[in-house]
Formats: sequence, structure tokens, C-alpha cells
Amino acid sequence: MIDYITINRDRMKYAEFRADGLCTSTGVVEAGCKVAIGTRCKRTGMHWTVAGVDAIIALRCCKLSGRFEDFWERRAERAQRRAA
Repeated sequence: MIDYITINRDRMKYAEFRADGLCTSTGVVEAGCKVAIGTRCKRTGMHWTVAGVDAIIALRCCKLSGRFEDFWERRAERAQRRAA
């Protein structure tokens, strides 16, 4: 733990981050993951492969962040490059 703090000390400007109105706790991120991912992937009777859950997480995050169309545009571009 002390090594981590020593190595990352310059990045730990929590007072500055809070003064800028930024969140410095993990609770918000953890709650977001629980809502965006946990509730979708852990419903009764659901079973996922790693590839399947990775795909649904990517789609779910794009949808919730308002970037769903961007996801499909990037996917179409990749398909076009592979076909060329």
C-alpha cells in the first residue's frame, strides 16, 4: 500500500479535485456499475459467456451514456475495414 501511495502521490490531488467539484470516492462508480451492469447481467436464470457479457456490457453502457448510435457507427466501420 505504501508503494502505491508513493508511486502515485503526484496524481492524488484530492483537495484540488474536490475544489473543482469532482467526485473522489468510488461509491458513485460502484453504484453506476451495479445499476448499469449488475442488474442487467444478474437477473434470474441468466447465464453468460465472457464474450456474451462483454458484448452486453458494451451495449448497455453505450445506451445509458447516450452514445448508442456511436457504437453502431464504429461497429459498421470495423466491418467495412474487415471486408476490404
